[in-house]
Amino acid sequence: MVQSTCTLWASVYNQALIEEVGTMEGFPYRRTFLLGFGFFGISIIWPLFNSLIPPMLEDLGLSALAVGFILTWDNIINMFVQPWVGSLSDRTRSRFGRRKPFLMFGAPAAGLFFILVPFVRENFILIALAILGTNLGMAVFRSPTIAYLGDLFKPVDRSKANGVINLMGGLGGAVALFGGGALYKLGVPLPFIVGAGIMVLAILVVVLAVREPALPEPEAAVAAPGLWASIQSVLRGPEYSPLALLSAIFFWFVGWNAMEAFFTIYARNVLGIDVGSGTQMLTAFAATLILFAIPSGLLATRIGRKPTIMAGLAGMLLGLVAGFFIRDSTMLLVTLALMGAFWALVNINSLPMVYDLGDEGSIGVYTGLYYFASSAAAITGPILAGWLIDLTDHRWIWIFSAIFLALAMLAVTRIRVTQRA
Repeated sequence: MVQSTCTLWASVYNQALIEEVGTMEGFPYRRTFLLGFGFFGISIIWPLFNSLIPPMLEDLGLSALAVGFILTWDNIINMFVQPWVGSLSDRTRSRFGRRKPFLMFGAPAAGLFFILVPFVRENFILIALAILGTNLGMAVFRSPTIAYLGDLFKPVDRSKANGVINLMGGLGGAVALFGGGALYKLGVPLPFIVGAGIMVLAILVVVLAVREPALPEPEAAVAAPGLWASIQSVLRGPEYSPLALLSAIFFWFVGWNAMEAFFTIYARNVLGIDVGSGTQMLTAFAATLILFAIPSGLLATRIGRKPTIMAGLAGMLLGLVAGFFIRDSTMLLVTLALMGAFWALVNINSLPMVYDLGDEGSIGVYTGLYYFASSAAAITGPILAGWLIDLTDHRWIWIFSAIFLALAMLAVTRIRVTQRA
């Protein structure tokens, strides 16, 4: 079975290389990689945030439930700010374009507050304010950055483009986890300072190098549906497919965000591994996400987004169940690596599938809806998981996440979305 699985992935990866060469003239790879710096920058911050800040909060004497609640602040903000900013960016008209003003303000603000976190970590009020400032800054520019996927690519190319872009994002996550873990051992503030600096530079590349498409006529912009109208449209979709898709996104992010939020604490309390090494262990997950980002997009282009996502969810579910029983750090590292490959199948194709629900005039709105669902999940996951950990122990985070991945699979079976050309 292992040999056949490896053969399957090898054939998919070889096909990715063949198609990449064969379509280089028709597909804008250069533009895609430049846009990928935006995902790279975003992906630098969150792995550091989710792996290094929870132990700081626990060291202040907070319970797992309280730590989980604080980790949801960004997602509470995102539920309201990101859909609003996404909709606002659809209508923004400036000398810099629609999306770039939000990048130019949000990224430096987020970087500044993120740098402050380790310097105020012994005072709850100050670290809470630094976390809140980081969350607000990130929320301002994240949706407009992601919305470029819809702005710059045809529907048929979005899974492929999202594969390339998430390759960059996965690389950012791997750099953050491995490099951040190493820097943390040298000095607690170092990963925050370096991470913030890299994030700002990456967003600067997008601002300077990515050319926004021509803006719609003012009349068309005024006529574009607002956020609430778009939410109503999604909820009233045929056969409940839009609602099923957003529910699936909610469930799978509940599962994974809970695991990500508590993994370093799990590693320290159950496996006896220090925080820096626990952070580096997650690099295995990020590394295989990088390796299978482009093949995942190409596979979905060939067989469809829904079956690709279902395969990814099934693999993640098996990995989570196995993780509950594993106590050997090497075996856990292998399990995380396999899960990263399957997560690529899900993560690369979910946003393009959301865009299949709407029209080209509401890309920012639909980006906001995607992050509304994922942010609601990221609020729910750490809080519920923290409550469960307080009642039991850290091992049960694996079963908690597995249950929500199973619910996501059930929701995906209800989706009847037509992939647009």
